[in-house]
Amino acid sequence: MKQFRVLFKKEWMEAVRDLRWIWMPIVFILIGIMEPITTFYTPQIIEQFGSLPEGTIIEIPLPTAEDVLVSTAGQYNLLGVLVIVLAFMGILAGERKSGTAAMVLVKPVSFKAFVAAKWLHGVLLVWVSFLLGMSMSWYYTDRLFGLVPVSDFFTGSLSFGLWLTFIFTIILFFSSFSPKPGIAAFGSLATVIVLTMLSSILPEKFNWSPFALPTYASKFWLAEPTEKQLYVALIISIILIYGLIILSINIFKRKELA
Repeated sequence: MKQFRVLFKKEWMEAVRDLRWIWMPIVFILIGIMEPITTFYTPQIIEQFGSLPEGTIIEIPLPTAEDVLVSTAGQYNLLGVLVIVLAFMGILAGERKSGTAAMVLVKPVSFKAFVAAKWLHGVLLVWVSFLLGMSMSWYYTDRLFGLVPVSDFFTGSLSFGLWLTFIFTIILFFSSFSPKPGIAAFGSLATVIVLTMLSSILPEKFNWSPFALPTYASKFWLAEPTEKQLYVALIISIILIYGLIILSINIFKRKELA
């Protein structure tokens, strides 16, 4: 436990020094703010700068507050995932490439504590960034469109946050293979894109998987009835996250000792 605390503090200090605890929450907050604002002011922007004939009347129905939150989550599912990949693609690969892992692990430091500290710190940063961004989106949605109940907002956000945790763990897993961060980024994005497409094409076949979590989060925000498969998806997601962490530790250890 003492090793874990020291390594976690090391990760924290490195992230502070690299400004990740500043720029990453700011990016998520900007994404969260932009969606409700641009959605609300799109008709005025088109009318002002669209070079339309004089007298043209634009009537674009405003979406509901629930729809705006779902759209914001869609941005996080695209831009947010890309930000997480770019921020953490070198989480293990970069340590091996720079030689930091070898210097740390030559001491009596366990591989389990080394990887677990990185995972926990990364998950904490992802959750803080996401919840800040989503809370800002919820605030501006309330001001411009209407209120989404707090209970629906938080249950949906927790489901979507677990999805981002799963994405981060996939990045950790691919980063354990090679000292090249680009390989981790490509492997993570390719896996997410392919399985997300399959989940969209065959939703009934994948309604138990982590890739259905964004859909279940949307159902919470839209106040739609939840399905039994949601709880199956939550349990399987947690099991897969744990399994990927164990695999990452074992693969990283084997690569380092090779």
